[in-house]
Amino acid sequence: MKGIKPVILAVAAAVILKFFVFDFIIAQGHSMESSIYDGTVLVINRLRYGIRMPSQKYLIRWALPKEGEVVIFYTPIGDLAVKRVTSVSNCAVEGYKFYAEGDNSISSYDSRAYGSVHIDSIIGKVLGY
Repeated sequence: MKGIKPVILAVAAAVILKFFVFDFIIAQGHSMESSIYDGTVLVINRLRYGIRMPSQKYLIRWALPKEGEVVIFYTPIGDLAVKRVTSVSNCAVEGYKFYAEGDNSISSYDSRAYGSVHIDSIIGKVLGY
């Protein structure tokens, strides 16, 4: 029984880290080439902009994305996307929204197609690629 407690603590710590601090994803597609290539492992900082609940709402937000940052977010149709922030604006009723575009504009399904995206859709900032 003594060996079970450290295992449970390790699993709990890993789950907390994955859902609230850092995450890893594998990039799919060509929309961010020549910066990020298909198959690249990306490290995501989930705490860059605040504490985001699994319900896709920020409990606490302490920062907004800046132009040029690469973020991972859910598109308006629910797809996961990795794009570069090109602008952030405050819509009086709807709150903050951002506009994001892929670096490879020819093959990128981005804000040019679906418009601006609510800030709560951001999962985090891509740290390395």
